[in-house]
Amino acid sequence: MGQALGAGLHLHLDPVGGAAGDMFVAALLDAFPDLAARVMADVAALLPAEAGRAELQTGKSGGMAVRRFRLVDAPHVHHDHGPHHHHHDHDTTYRGLRARIEAAPLAEGTAEHACAILHRIAEAEALAHDLPIDRVHFHEIADWDSLMDVTAAGSLVAALAGASWSLAPLPLGGGTVRTAHGILPVPAPATARILAGYDWIDDGVPGERVTPTGAAILAHVTGGAPAPRHAGRLRASGMGAGTRDLPDRPNVLRVTAFDTGAAKGWQRDRVLRLACDLDDMTGEEIGAAAEALRALPGVLDLVLLAAQGKKARPLTRLELLLRPEAEEAVAAALFDLTSTLGLRREEVARLILPREAEPGADGPRKRADRPSGPTRKAESDALASAPTLAQRRALARRIEEG
Repeated sequence: MGQALGAGLHLHLDPVGGAAGDMFVAALLDAFPDLAARVMADVAALLPAEAGRAELQTGKSGGMAVRRFRLVDAPHVHHDHGPHHHHHDHDTTYRGLRARIEAAPLAEGTAEHACAILHRIAEAEALAHDLPIDRVHFHEIADWDSLMDVTAAGSLVAALAGASWSLAPLPLGGGTVRTAHGILPVPAPATARILAGYDWIDDGVPGERVTPTGAAILAHVTGGAPAPRHAGRLRASGMGAGTRDLPDRPNVLRVTAFDTGAAKGWQRDRVLRLACDLDDMTGEEIGAAAEALRALPGVLDLVLLAAQGKKARPLTRLELLLRPEAEEAVAAALFDLTSTLGLRREEVARLILPREAEPGADGPRKRADRPSGPTRKAESDALASAPTLAQRRALARRIEEG
């Protein structure tokens, strides 16, 4: 199941109501019901008998049909931030919980992802409360439902290996939340630390909308940075509901799963195009600017086009393709290196063939995997030694057929 299921999939998460561990698990199991057996087996392998058992329930939230992921038959159940009581003698330090996950007979990949999610929570709590990480007590997780959420999320992420993930802006919420450390502002300090660098919106609905466990799962799947949303063929969607009812919307985390075409042998990605027209710079100035821009991290391509502007003036159009995260630095450089007063900006979707550099007997070459089979092209630098065009072409052919 591992690699194949996630390959060519892009999963977009929309925290309409918010994000918590149980909402993430329920949304993914709603979209991918075939994964329920794996997830439930992993949770059962981890929970002690007295903790109760996991159940996937069907219900409604804000008029929408939703799934809920719950711990049932438990003697004591508290929610993510319930006051801290020790009902049991289990070790609830980060080290103790990690050892429990590593010792359980879980499906392939589950322990690794569950421990990574747990580590993000522990690290944030350690920083928020100035403790060494191994001394962090999982007050928020001492009740088994949170550990169940972390394990189930780890199981899902492992089963969907190879997928890419993106995340819509997060709801800020407001007010305070009662935690083991007393009353804290929302979002709780650990949540704010885990999701620094992400986009948030204030939709006017108060309360704790994103829990530390939810935050850690989101940061884990998106790699700590919000990726752009990919389009593609919509394959499945799912809604996972939280415990609260919100006044004006369903309290759900929604997932939409897209086929990105990678299974067809190519990948989709999104890049930015920045363009400007230059009619008052000399050729030398434009050449110097282009060389400096090409060298910037995140710049994928730069082209210069000759055109005619107003009053029949000759002008040079400069177009750059870049990775979205490089936008601010590249835009600043464009304004400093050229005379332009404005930039045109658009998001561009690309289809890209998988490619890799490979060594050849006569020199390095680039291999591209086309639908009809691989093709090879000699690296330009490897041909510099050929004195004439004919010799250059002969050397290229030797490298490519090598």
